[in-house]
Amino acid sequence: MNCSGAQILVEELIKHGVKTVFGYPGGAVLDIYDELYRNAHRIEHIISAHEQGAAHAADGYARVTGKPGVVIATSGPGATNLVTGIANAYLDSIPMVAITGNVAVSLLGRDSFQEVDIIGITQPIVKHSYIVRKVEELEFVLSEAFWLASTGRKGPVLVDIPKSVQKELCEYPGSRRHSSPPSSQVSDLDLTEALKFIANSKRPYIYCGGGVLAAEAEEEIVSLSQRLSAPVGLSMMGLTAIPASYPLNLGMSGMHGKYAASMAQSKADLILAVGVRFSDRATGNVAEYTKNCTVIHIDIDEAEIGKNITSVVELCGDAKAILQKLLEKLPLARQEEWLETVAAYRKKDECREKELYFTPGNILRYIANAVPPETVVATDVGQHQMWTMQHYRFERTRTLLTSGGLGAMGFGLGASIGGCVGNEKNPTLLFTGDGSFGMNLNELATAVSQQLPILIVLFNNGVLGMVRQWQYMFYEERYSSTTLGRKTDFVQLAKAFGADGKTIHSMDELKQAFSQGFPSDGPFLLDCRIDGNERVYPMIPPGGSVKDMMMQQGGEAHE
Repeated sequence: MNCSGAQILVEELIKHGVKTVFGYPGGAVLDIYDELYRNAHRIEHIISAHEQGAAHAADGYARVTGKPGVVIATSGPGATNLVTGIANAYLDSIPMVAITGNVAVSLLGRDSFQEVDIIGITQPIVKHSYIVRKVEELEFVLSEAFWLASTGRKGPVLVDIPKSVQKELCEYPGSRRHSSPPSSQVSDLDLTEALKFIANSKRPYIYCGGGVLAAEAEEEIVSLSQRLSAPVGLSMMGLTAIPASYPLNLGMSGMHGKYAASMAQSKADLILAVGVRFSDRATGNVAEYTKNCTVIHIDIDEAEIGKNITSVVELCGDAKAILQKLLEKLPLARQEEWLETVAAYRKKDECREKELYFTPGNILRYIANAVPPETVVATDVGQHQMWTMQHYRFERTRTLLTSGGLGAMGFGLGASIGGCVGNEKNPTLLFTGDGSFGMNLNELATAVSQQLPILIVLFNNGVLGMVRQWQYMFYEERYSSTTLGRKTDFVQLAKAFGADGKTIHSMDELKQAFSQGFPSDGPFLLDCRIDGNERVYPMIPPGGSVKDMMMQQGGEAHE
């Protein structure tokens, strides 16, 4: 059967199980959009307000579903507007296939209208990229792109399709498939070595990250924790790997992690690290981080092992398969003294705020109790993000959408759109700040037009909170450009987009807003007016350790 390049693209998307794509049309992708129009009964397209929002939506969709998100953009500015979203997916290992149009092959390299070298621009932030110069190559390239995005360490792949290739015809068998790669085999010697260190440990600690979710190894982590009497600390990307209610879940570790998680790690004699990168925000002072312990590192990406932390045993491969092999040979160990020590640390994490105070912690705890546990939660980046990690109790896997490695302000609204769509358009939460929300609030138009039930909880303190907190702590309170002084009325703004909203000043007003139920037919914004001097604690300063932990609690000043 002869098909055009545009037809092949749409057929390949459908063949790979893609139900929804996000994007924005333009001259260099008109043939693709024509085919999407013809196949609207088979594949849904959601138009964003801006290509960056579409990329974040594809990212959020992938995090919820576990399948590659797909975004389409035209050449030139359309393609370059995807860059932040692609970089975000790359640093968080999120499977994504980005499709860009380009000028005709004969015009490449001639500075044609809206021509840009998107391959060169994105090369450092993709797993792989392709420019398809012949329509005969397209089926193979697309098949390989989906395979690459979703195998090994997941990530974004970019496919650039010139306009001429979209129009050209070729025979399309539609039968090409890439098989899964053979799982890497961890040697029995390495497993034996790991088992030896585990058996000798009296204070084991499990540190797990996003790689646990990618490998679907959540059950194995809980089994390992129970078998070893080992507490579990989580990276931000791994926060939903185990339920918050699991007794040995100590919550997030790192710069703004829970006291118990950071202290238990510092006293552990063995860290079992699964699917983590050991970023600087997670470790602080590396020498102090591993001073009292040895490390066993399990990761699918060989490049991550030994990159930031030296480990005594390196197990490279699929985390689920490796953990299953370890569990087959691990005896049950009951470390009563260690468990008592960890329990004492946990008591210091117990909140001492009075519930009537209108603080970020109380807002988050109330909302977490008021919504179903399967609710998907998106955040932007800043203080509100850290408050969410500390106070919102996640009980279900794949319910958190946040920008970890890149820390991209403006991620949240687009991600909440993609997450809501990926979760069958069920009610979705977005926690954001007035600084982050201002970056990509144009995506309200998308949420409204799609009638998505997204509750936007806006922590409005009139400042760039996290940057201001650093100015307070490390720059002698020189608040350079962090007091926004904007007069934006976010409720009226939401109404202008066709949504609705309410300004909230107290816990009573928050409870009254929730008594009316979750939005069902479109987004709703709660403009929560919080104190600009609220700060995120605990905090380990950059390059510091638990010895330097700042423990002042938000809310104690009210006592």
